[in-house]
Amino acid sequence: MTSSTISAVSEAVQRKIINAIATELSVAPQQVSAAVALLDDGATVPFIARYRKEATGNLDDTQLRLLEERLIYLRELEERRQVILTSIGEQGKLSDELRYIIEQAATKQLLEDIYLPYKPKRRTRAQIAREAGLEPLADTLLTDPTCDPEQEAANYIKVVSAAEGVEAINVPDVKTALEGARDILAERFAETAKLLAILRNKLWQEGVVTSVVVAGQEMSEEEKFRDYYAYAEPVRLIPSHRALALFRGRALGVLRIDLDLDETSREVIPHPCVAMIAAHFKIENRGRKADKWLGDVCQWAWRVKVHPHLTAELLLQVREAAETEAIRIFSRNLRELLLAAPAGPKAVLGLDPGYRTGCKVAVVDATGKLLETTTIYPHQPQSNWQGSLASIVQLVLRHGVELISIGNGTASRETDKLATEVIRLVAEQHPELKLIKLVVSEAGASVYSASALAAAEFSNLDVSLRGAVSIARRLQDPLAELVKIEPKSIGVGQYQHDVNQRTLARSLAATVEDCVNAVGVDVNTASAPLLAQVSGLNRVLAQNIVSYRDAHGRFPNRRTILKVPRVGEKTFEQAAGFLRINDGDNPLDRSAVHPEAYPVVERILARLSKGIGQVMGHPETLKGLTAEEFTDETFGLPTVRDILSELEKPGRDPRPEFKTATFQEGIESLTDLQSGMILEGVVTNVAAFGAFVDIGVHQDGLVHVSSLANKFIKDPHSIVNKHTKPFSDNNLQELSGSVP
Repeated sequence: MTSSTISAVSEAVQRKIINAIATELSVAPQQVSAAVALLDDGATVPFIARYRKEATGNLDDTQLRLLEERLIYLRELEERRQVILTSIGEQGKLSDELRYIIEQAATKQLLEDIYLPYKPKRRTRAQIAREAGLEPLADTLLTDPTCDPEQEAANYIKVVSAAEGVEAINVPDVKTALEGARDILAERFAETAKLLAILRNKLWQEGVVTSVVVAGQEMSEEEKFRDYYAYAEPVRLIPSHRALALFRGRALGVLRIDLDLDETSREVIPHPCVAMIAAHFKIENRGRKADKWLGDVCQWAWRVKVHPHLTAELLLQVREAAETEAIRIFSRNLRELLLAAPAGPKAVLGLDPGYRTGCKVAVVDATGKLLETTTIYPHQPQSNWQGSLASIVQLVLRHGVELISIGNGTASRETDKLATEVIRLVAEQHPELKLIKLVVSEAGASVYSASALAAAEFSNLDVSLRGAVSIARRLQDPLAELVKIEPKSIGVGQYQHDVNQRTLARSLAATVEDCVNAVGVDVNTASAPLLAQVSGLNRVLAQNIVSYRDAHGRFPNRRTILKVPRVGEKTFEQAAGFLRINDGDNPLDRSAVHPEAYPVVERILARLSKGIGQVMGHPETLKGLTAEEFTDETFGLPTVRDILSELEKPGRDPRPEFKTATFQEGIESLTDLQSGMILEGVVTNVAAFGAFVDIGVHQDGLVHVSSLANKFIKDPHSIVNKHTKPFSDNNLQELSGSVP
């Protein structure tokens, strides 16, 4: 094959992939083609979504992530297709019809079904039977059921002596000959792609997954699987969390899982799927001599070959679908944590709760700098409540603490009560101080504490106290603090260790990247882990930026970043728009306007006859301008509209405004609650059935999904998120809740 032919084939395959993705995303092929070209050129999804809208027809980051995922899948599919075509071609079995069928296969599963009869495999029983010369016997009985199986088989009996060849295969009797013929037909039935597709669909549409407890495991410590000791559910309806629970139970040796038609159908004789195999090969029970034998072969093929194969395949499909859904939920949970409202530059006291080892305390100033640490023992066994109160009150007053951040782990409730009393004492002594407490997720704090990053930052600080620093800082800026921790360690879901770890890591990494670039990063203050998530950068480049900053001081403008070792024009192009420089040489450097688009801003300023300082942050100066006035061959309407939006509100943060619920005075316990009260609270957790809300009584209330809105809500996340004020004053009165 010539290089031009290879190129032509590649172009044809590329067009095929682009058209397939365009159909799936319901967008134009040219949009997909542009996005693929940019991705292949090394552009990141955040960069393409933000700064190449004209090229892609305004594809957003969600569409681009799906496009990227499908591009990987379809390219892998095409690579596998070529391997299969080559393999069958080398066997001399690649007919024009077979080539067409292979080229039309749209999924990896279908491709493997077609390849199954031609796939090199270890010597099977059927292959041994063919080598013994029994395939003509199998063909005869299948095509002419009037033949007597035993009489036909007698013609194939042979015994070869060792002297004639030790590799020869004996067929000593009729029974052996018929078993060989059966094995040949059973393998043929099990490798017929059209039949497999029909049976797979039958089992998927009507199949029921059942699980039973493994004998001897009834009293297992894994009693959380008790609901699955005698369980049955249609395979296509199993929700992801139940599917993952089943597979975990099987992996632990507690459950045995099976898949078959429902009990009524599978008791029919013959089994409906056996009847479908027979019908496909025109096998009927008409009383002919070979009919019963052929029926038994169909039964054998289903029981030994087809059913186990399809069961494994469909259960894998269920698992993959469950993992995909679980990973989607994990990524959403991570996104909520990363994009939680930042408290901003305020002094924070972090509390890492504990019993025997005490509560670790850390105070950080408005910039996140560690000021002081200590350990208190308010809970059992020491129970030094008063001493602990005094210590915290002193820290609050000494450092001007405005917020108390409490980890949500062990002893969190008790520590929350301690913080409540601290707030009361401070209010009595200094009414002008408005101290606020919040409970935050402490997931990953211990991982951070023991990390090399934490050791480098706090080399002289005890490991146990580093977690309290993280808890304090993640209230100031959750995104900046949580990027220091491997996403999987943040604890994003119950079954995160049961899913494909490579896929999970890729999805979570994409989520972190999207969140960081959506917010933007101050290049003069950001840590290396935060910079590493910026479009176009990596750990090495991020550390180079920090090292250059430490050696040369602040970056005065974006172009200065090009002086950093290994940062070239391509890297700068990808990263510059997401890097912010506050109080620098050029006010535009603190906005999301890309340096390549600064000439557009200059044209806008020239039209207004104003300086950049007079326009940025002053939306009234832009009234009367239209984006159409400033477009050119390079910058179209989407980019110019984004530029005008940035000029109106430079460096806008997509994260919500930091708000805290004002708990009603006098409402401190369940006994203080009365029917009809309107209370403000903070969402602490969101489940499929509703939202848990902290209303200040030390036990969360539940707002059921049916009460979240005055319309049907399928997913509570569409209404509320964790750690936010859940309801506006307008709709709060319409909601009803309960305390579990």
